[in-house]
Amino acid sequence: MLASSHSEWHSQGMGTDRTVPLGGVHNFRDYGGYAAAGGGKVKRGLLYRSGQHVDASDDDLAVIDALDIRHIIDFRGDSERAHSPCRRAEGCSAEVHFYDGETANLAPHLEAATGAMDEETAHAAMERIYHNLPNREPVLWVMRRYFDVLSKGEGASLVHCLAGKDRTGMAVALLHHVLGVHPDDAMEDFLLTNTAGNIDARVAAGASAVRARWGNISDDTIRVLMGVDARYLQAMRKAVEGQHGSLDVFISNALDVDDAKRDALRLHLVD
Repeated sequence: MLASSHSEWHSQGMGTDRTVPLGGVHNFRDYGGYAAAGGGKVKRGLLYRSGQHVDASDDDLAVIDALDIRHIIDFRGDSERAHSPCRRAEGCSAEVHFYDGETANLAPHLEAATGAMDEETAHAAMERIYHNLPNREPVLWVMRRYFDVLSKGEGASLVHCLAGKDRTGMAVALLHHVLGVHPDDAMEDFLLTNTAGNIDARVAAGASAVRARWGNISDDTIRVLMGVDARYLQAMRKAVEGQHGSLDVFISNALDVDDAKRDALRLHLVD
């Protein structure tokens, strides 16, 4: 995520074992386990990310329930939650945090599909959306909540949006930065969306939603919209640096993560 040289704290090749195999929930994975600057690793079994859970099977819910998740941070807005209400296990006691209103006119991959007639225009549209994400106050509201919740160290958390890759991907990348995860590892985690779980099923689900709104978009373009690319995080970073000077200033000023909260996050989340 940040340009820097390799160092002894860079973890290499940590990809596949972090994915939780579920039938009806896409992109569900543990984003801990990466080495942190100064020694230690981000804890496993505390940090999970995914797409929405409307199609979760009973077996999926049992697997998720066994993770003992205490907090669920949902980046979706009112319309998305109403259209795709998440299934929860009976007796689920996790506190769900969400913005009361809309966090986006459409989920980013659906918004990008407007006029996206081929792969390159789809990539360009996604870059524009990532460039604008740091200026969406409802998204920032949820991010502040996300950092707040995690800084309290109250157990495992799950962060998700609709596809679990854009709003969620930005939040996870920023947390990794705060925790001192090497930029290459942060990017690796971001790009795992392209290989984690049943990709064909996720693309098919996205194709149905995209085509219902925008018509006959090609399979290759759908795959771009349902995936991620290093250029997207780079576009987000460029926007932040242009407005705030650095990611650290943005995280401090826009997300209210001061030195005390950074220390608390590292205390609870890094071994």
